Order: sequence, then C-alpha cells, then structure tokens
Amino acid sequence: MRIRVTRIVVALLALGLPVVAFAQTPAPSTDPNANIVVANPTYTTIPLEIDVNKPAAEVWARIGKYCDIGEWLQIPGGCKIISGAEGEVGSVRSVANEVMVGKTQYSYTYTQTVRAGRPYNLYHGTLEARPVTDKTSKIVYTLMYDNSMMADDAAREKDKMTRTATFQRAMTNMKTLAEGGKLAPRQ
Repeated sequence: MRIRVTRIVVALLALGLPVVAFAQTPAPSTDPNANIVVANPTYTTIPLEIDVNKPAAEVWARIGKYCDIGEWLQIPGGCKIISGAEGEVGSVRSVANEVMVGKTQYSYTYTQTVRAGRPYNLYHGTLEARPVTDKTSKIVYTLMYDNSMMADDAAREKDKMTRTATFQRAMTNMKTLAEGGKLAPRQ
C-alpha cells in the first residue's frame, strides 16, 4: 500500500499537479491499559515513626506478619494471603492485592500492582521494627507513591494528609498491640 501511494505522489508531482497530504486522526484506544503510564510523575513520601517500649524482636513478633495489617489498620474484611505463603517475598495479600517485594529480619516492603485502566502510581510501603536499645524500639513506616494524576496541589496535599492520618492511626494501633494493649473499636 505504501509503495502504491508513493508512486501516485511521484506521478502527480511529475505532472506538476499539487499534492495535499491529510493526517489521519488515530482512533481512540479500546485497550483498557492504554493510559496507565504517567508521563510526568511526582513522587511523594510519607515517613512515620513511633517509639515502642518493647524490644524490636517482640514488636515484630506481634505486628510484623504480612496479614497483621488487617488488625492494626482495622480493615473490616481482614486480610488473607491469596498467593504464596505468609512472610515470603512474592506473596500477595488481599489488601489491595499487595505483593511483598522485599524483607529483612524486622521489616518488609510491598507494592501495589498495575491495574487495568488506572494510572499506575508506583505505590510502595515499608514497615520496620527498628531496635533503639535492648528494651525499646521504634516502628518505622514509609509510604511512597506518585500523586501527579491528582487535579492540583491542593488535591495532592489533601490526599497526603488523609493517608498520613490513616497510617498514623495504624502506627498508634501497632504500638498499642506491641506493648500488650487492646485496640478500641474503629469509629
């Protein structure tokens, strides 16, 4: 087809006739994954820490299983491992289908996967119980994600504040559980 069009254009030019080119507008994509890539990401982080009056090993034993998130984030449906095994890199939990992508003795890192038809925000979280002394530790939780797909700076700030409040409550819940307390019902 391209060769035939080229020959016609050459023939018209040889005859001294004008040649007008028309650009075709591409058809809209029907692929639900067509718009998942974000052209100009703006990554933001939410670093959180809370001191705990227990050694890191005891803290991690109480709040560090991959599906413990169901308890300390007080998720109504809880959490289940839907692929792999508890505590293994590559395991997937039912909470946003998050995949464990790394772990150490007292930490793990997870990500949320690409979803059809939604811009990918590269959401990652790392939860860690960090030793401070032989009797105390701190829980460190760091979230990182792309918030560029939000409407404006005000929307980005509101989202960050909402996430910070949610995970600060989770940090307080983890501290309570690690120190032997019980959680108040979620309001």
